[in-house]
Amino acid sequence: MFRFVPIIATLLFFLLLSCGTKEKKIEPDTTAISETTINADTKGQNVKFPVYDYNGLEPLLNKDDGKTYIINFWATWCKPCIEELPYFEKVNAEMKDNNVEVILVSLDMPSMWKSRLEPYVEKNDLKSKVVILDDPKQNDWIPKVSEEWGGGIPATLIYNKVKRGFYERGFTYKELNEELNKFIN
Repeated sequence: MFRFVPIIATLLFFLLLSCGTKEKKIEPDTTAISETTINADTKGQNVKFPVYDYNGLEPLLNKDDGKTYIINFWATWCKPCIEELPYFEKVNAEMKDNNVEVILVSLDMPSMWKSRLEPYVEKNDLKSKVVILDDPKQNDWIPKVSEEWGGGIPATLIYNKVKRGFYERGFTYKELNEELNKFIN
């Protein structure tokens, strides 16, 4: 037992030494350069969907182009989110010719993007636009999405140039259509 102590101590020493010598790469701030800021911490993950910090996502939450947008915040680990996604997909298919666009904003953690998010989207053949929000400053960006939002998901923002509504709850197909009709009629 005691003969392993020097070996373990040596391994721990080198492990700690190697952790302390890594340099942190500082990425330039490109927020002002592009309205679609891709989060610098997630570059190189080679995911199929755009990865935004809040500054990059914000333009999607404030478009003024004559469309009505349904922005759904969800995650693959959220059972109520998964239960309602087929309704968003159905509305997206039925209403795309009526200037309605559904955007699914995944809040999955980076470790889940390749193992859960991508397979889920492929398996369920999601046609709505999927983007990833990767911004750890939730206390900063949640109230910017809506002052009413306590941070729970599923959560949905429906808006157009005339009206804006936020819903921190799940939807049935009927309920989603009823809310959407308030924006397009």
